[in-house]
Amino acid sequence: MRIVDQQVTPKEKILKKVRQALTFKSKNQFTNIDLDSNIYTQPSSDLSLLEIFAQQFTEAKGEFVHCSSQFDFLDKLITLLEQRKWKHFFCWEHQLQDMLKDTGINFTHKREQLDKVQASITSCEALIARTGTVLVSSTANSRTLTIWPSVHIVIGKRSQLVMEIKDGMQLVKNRYGKNIPSLLSFITGPSRSANIENTMVVGAHGPTEVFVFIIDDTLRE
Repeated sequence: MRIVDQQVTPKEKILKKVRQALTFKSKNQFTNIDLDSNIYTQPSSDLSLLEIFAQQFTEAKGEFVHCSSQFDFLDKLITLLEQRKWKHFFCWEHQLQDMLKDTGINFTHKREQLDKVQASITSCEALIARTGTVLVSSTANSRTLTIWPSVHIVIGKRSQLVMEIKDGMQLVKNRYGKNIPSLLSFITGPSRSANIENTMVVGAHGPTEVFVFIIDDTLRE
């Protein structure tokens, strides 16, 4: 009687090695690894989170605008809209719509006209100072309005400024609890992409301009 050996598949070989590794565990030679300390160089203590964010964001080719109040923000936004003469300015968030209606700023929320969009405005979840990054979510903001228009305007508050990404994520957890948004996006300046010849293209996969208006909600009026 002839016995034919069954062929062992690559998957079975891998699983066999995994089982062996779990059975015969090697001793950990690195028991004193510090995984909690901050690996980044700490910024100057003379700089505030606002100053650090502004510096990093502008270095990433973003446009930073500091506003002393909501009234100051609306005044500066109106000035920008008048300078650019945008006819198709999109806003989908109800809270922002209510704010803009009081000023008479014309905007559209009709999705069927999205092909005409020139600029959009959204809120944000957090502002990461170390990298000059804006954290947005699919709950508060539409991903479409953060990547489709050629100009993306973000309105944030000074109280949303944090140093690290982990701090920004904590703000999201504090706000939503267990109902974390299905999509979180990190935006650092305009969209940029480079080919194999290191030719930089701005706006290849998103806006060519990103404005961040920060309202200083820590000031007493």
